[in-house]
Order: sequence, then structure tokens, then C-alpha cells
Amino acid sequence: MDEKGGSPAPMFEGAGTGVEVFAAAGRRLRRVMDYDAAAWFGTDPATVLPTTPILSENIEPEHCESYWHREFHVEDLLTFRDVARSAPAAGTLRQATGGSPGRSVRYQEFMRPLGYADNLRAAFRIGEGAWGVVDLYRRTDRPPFDERDVRRIAALAPEVALSLASLAVTNGRGHPGEVAEPPGTALFADDDRVTLADEHAERWFAELCGSRLGSPAVSLWTAAVYSVVARARAVAAERESGPAVVRLRGHSGRWFSISASVLRDRRGNPGPVSMVVEPATSGQIVPIIVEAYSLTPREREVTECVARGHSTSEIAARLHLSPHTVRDHLKAIFAKVDVSSRGELVAKLFGEHSNPLMHSPDAEVVHVYS
Repeated sequence: MDEKGGSPAPMFEGAGTGVEVFAAAGRRLRRVMDYDAAAWFGTDPATVLPTTPILSENIEPEHCESYWHREFHVEDLLTFRDVARSAPAAGTLRQATGGSPGRSVRYQEFMRPLGYADNLRAAFRIGEGAWGVVDLYRRTDRPPFDERDVRRIAALAPEVALSLASLAVTNGRGHPGEVAEPPGTALFADDDRVTLADEHAERWFAELCGSRLGSPAVSLWTAAVYSVVARARAVAAERESGPAVVRLRGHSGRWFSISASVLRDRRGNPGPVSMVVEPATSGQIVPIIVEAYSLTPREREVTECVARGHSTSEIAARLHLSPHTVRDHLKAIFAKVDVSSRGELVAKLFGEHSNPLMHSPDAEVVHVYS
């Protein structure tokens, strides 16, 4: 936050997209520690699923699908969800395995074949919400990551998190007269390939990814969509709990919601994954925006009441607070969101940020090799 309590400001000068934030963070990190490969990406703070194009350093793009398969389909140590929920929000694979990385499927199937000896993962968190994660690797000819490396990435994490959150409250051009548009549906077979899709799904995927379904080189689509498919199968198999859903913006800057679930036959046997993609509603976007302003749980409740048009006395009765306490909460909310009235608050959260072009689009997935 700035000194006046307003919205977060980008901490990396000139970084206007997620990829640029990660590129700047990578340059700074390499000044204090060495690593041989990395994958940086923004995440939905509610689900820790990827929402931005990935900045990949020395990792070939063909590893993407197996990467997400391991994350959700197999039991492993130091998953992104584990890291995002942990107190330090960072850790190494050697630490997590007690010095025996061979216990990890990620090590067996990905790291060892490519010559990596250790893996450091960190989440870029504000409060309980993780706005991004990073995956760092070191080869066998280097020493493993140590506590100093964990502290170094942990020291950088708040700055990266604020920069990513600031992108979520960046305004763009709006289409105030636009009406609700229909969702699209696609089916994914057992091999997680698209088998059927309606015209709306084709349209939304084209806008979301800059390419139609079935295109062989849609890296953002592969990362975000495949992770939701993998999460849906994990939920159906009771390896995961919670929704398989992610909110992200496409090449046009419009926000989308992608959700998935496993269909079952009459005997209860799992079948294809049904995915629904649609332009996100304000109700789906605003939780991300509210998270970006670092409102406390009570401040979020007060904000929701304001959005419903409740008066101070009605909010006090509803939340079992005194009117004076409600006014104090409103004062704090106005300072954080940088508004001076209830009308401005509602307009800023539910008006400006619900338009379909609230962000300038990120670049394509960037692969960097050294």
C-alpha cells in the first residue's frame, strides 16, 4: 500500500504485465542467488490456479501438460497449494523430503531426468491470498538450496505480490453498454484433449488465448485450462477438495471464468470433463479486486453490505456492531480503496473493475534460455 492507504502501486518500475513483473523479479533475484531454471506465474488468490502467461526460464514448453498432471493427479510433496498455505510461504524439496528427494514424484519424473538436484518453491502472498508462485531449480553440479536462499526469495515475495495485486486494480477501457453473453462448453476426453465444443466455447477460447481450440501452441491455454481440467479430475477422485475454477484475463483484457467438473454415467463411473468458459461477472471479479486492496474480513463484510445498499444502522445490526464501529470500518475502507464516499466505493469495485477490458493484456508465454 502507499503511505496514504490507497491501492497497491507496482513495486517494479515499468512492469505493466505479469510477465514483466516476473522478469524484473528474476533479474533482482539472480543478483543474490543462483538457479538454473524457473517458472513464474500469477495465480487466482482463491484457488492458486494460474491466471497469467508464464515466464519460463530454461524449461521447455513440452513439459507443461505433465507439469500440471503431477501437480493434481499424484500425491507429492511441496505442492503449490502446500506452499501457499504454509507460514513461510517458501520451502525446498530437500527440506520437505528430509534430504531424500527421491520420495517426490516431481523429482523422479521431471527433475532427475533433466539433471536437477533441488527445487525451491515460493508463493507471493498478501494475507491469505497467493497472487503468484515461482518454481526454482538447481542442477546436480550445484549445492542444494539452503535457508539463506529461502530467506532471499521470502524477502522478495511481498514486493512481487503487491506488484501482481496492483495489476488487478489497474483500470482499462470499458464497454458500459455491453450485455451478458452466453457461456461456452467443451468436453475433454480421458487424455485431456478437447473432443466437443460449442460455438461460444470456440469464441471465448479464441479471445482468451488468441487462438482457437485445438491450436498446437497455446501456452497460456495449456497452463490455465489444463490445470483446471486436472483439478476437476483430482476433486472427482477425492484427492482434492474445493472448486475447479479459475478467473483470468485473455489477450483482449477481458476477464473470464473457467470451471470444470467430471461427468458420470448412470452407474457413477467417471467420464469426460465438462468445462464452462464465460466472461466473468462482477461478482466473480470483485473478490479478486477486494483481495488486492488488502481489506480485512470485517472490512469485506462491510463493503458487501454497502454494495447491497444497506445504511450504517442496517450494517451495524446485520454484523452485530455499533454504528460508530461501522463508521470506523468505512473510514479505513475508503482510505485503502482511495475513495471518499459509498457511491465511489461501489463504482470503483463494481463498476470500473467489472468492465471487460479492465486490464491491458499480458504478453504471450515467454520462454527464456541461458
